[in-house]
Amino acid sequence: MITTYDPAPAVRLTGQTAMTAALCDFELRYPAYAGTAVLDGMRARDYTRLDAAGHVYLDYTGGGLYADSQLARHRALLAGAVFGNPHSQNLPSRDMTARVEATRAQILEFFRASPEEYEVIFTPNATGALRLVGESYPFGPGGRFLLTFDNHNSVNGIRQFARARGASVSYVPLTTADLRVSQEALARDLQAPTPVRRRRLAGQRSGPAARSLFAFPAQSNFSGVQHPLAWIAQAQAAGYDVLLDAAAFAPANQLDLSRWHPDYVSLSFYKIFGYPTGIGALLARRPALARLRRPWYAGGTITFSSVRAEAAPGEGFYLTPGPAGFEDGTVDYLGIPAVGIGLDHISAAGIQTIHTRVMCLTGWLLETLGALRHSNGSPLLRIYGPAGTDRRGATIAMNFFDPAGALIDSVRVERRANRAGISLRSGCHCNPGVREVALDFSTQEMAAAFKDKDRLRYEEFLQVIDGKTTGAARASLGLATTFADVYRFWDFAAGFRDLRSDTLGA
Repeated sequence: MITTYDPAPAVRLTGQTAMTAALCDFELRYPAYAGTAVLDGMRARDYTRLDAAGHVYLDYTGGGLYADSQLARHRALLAGAVFGNPHSQNLPSRDMTARVEATRAQILEFFRASPEEYEVIFTPNATGALRLVGESYPFGPGGRFLLTFDNHNSVNGIRQFARARGASVSYVPLTTADLRVSQEALARDLQAPTPVRRRRLAGQRSGPAARSLFAFPAQSNFSGVQHPLAWIAQAQAAGYDVLLDAAAFAPANQLDLSRWHPDYVSLSFYKIFGYPTGIGALLARRPALARLRRPWYAGGTITFSSVRAEAAPGEGFYLTPGPAGFEDGTVDYLGIPAVGIGLDHISAAGIQTIHTRVMCLTGWLLETLGALRHSNGSPLLRIYGPAGTDRRGATIAMNFFDPAGALIDSVRVERRANRAGISLRSGCHCNPGVREVALDFSTQEMAAAFKDKDRLRYEEFLQVIDGKTTGAARASLGLATTFADVYRFWDFAAGFRDLRSDTLGA
């Protein structure tokens, strides 16, 4: 569905006058935006580099932007103290241990998670958290890995662990209209009679390895669709543990773990506040964490190990209890305090304030982009996913079309945006399932592309899948986004009016 909002008369004006008129119209139609003025102050103080460079950054789903004040606070902390490896017991190490543990507590508080219920495990990123679950989860014959078509590749990859241990893998399909999962389809898949479920219904005890895991993203990093968090309790009632990918959701939405209780939550902190990179987390409910079994041990994860006793009962090592047993080697202990500083920055802005701002701006963009037409009346672009802001986030995936209806490759759109000083993202955004549904790629087409992959060099494989990898351009908004930013992007998009695909160049 394409929205037909007409932003006249603003768009018929030119230059600054047009933007001023559009802003007045926007503020009348989105009065809640006025309550987010605190973010304008932050933009002016902490993100001056954007305006100094005349840059419009619209890739917040790819990575958030750090504030100048975050860097200053972190540097002052490191410059004013001596910190040591937290695996030691000297004074600098004990000081750092205290700061690491304080950051764990701050993370739980930020997500309203009870420390009696959840543990925080530091990982390199959300992918590291997902791999930790995948490699350690007790998949086995009779168990199942159930996931939605709309999932990041780092979640899709868990199917390799599941299949290797004899569990089945099933996908819940999406509807093509708005790229959502129908409640009927989910209920049907959750109630499917797996061997484990048959034994439970018959009152028989299941084996310890026969557990099932359901995984879905709180927000799609392709379409912006926000999937219902009510699925968590629904899946748990059906006998599943639940893995929630919150990486795209957390930067502009409150994830309240006092209300929702997923067993595992994956996060990347740089997506929330830009700095530091290289630190993520797995938030795990204590009973669910106890079910994980590491396939190896490493420095930092053990209390004691032996070489002489490696073949003895107990295998010659004692795993450290709690989060440390899942944190391989030495954590990024100098970077972890910066996570707390970043959370302070978001709290000062207010996560609900951020949410209100980006959704006002997203609503305006959905309306005005959807209204763009070529002179012959054909639409300039197609937006994938919901046409409005109901149950969606501040991420918009789209493809541009010329007046004859020919698709303009999203890579070419991105290159054109780069020349205009606008940062978008092109491709499938690591979500192959939702891309295949949105662009109507069949199972047969995709299976044929992978048929001979093991006999092909990489360059040859790319030729086989050429024409099947077309993705979309993605604009995503965040804390520092202003109306001027989204207006410039709208103006950029309007510049495709009446342009033929074969005249655009590379």
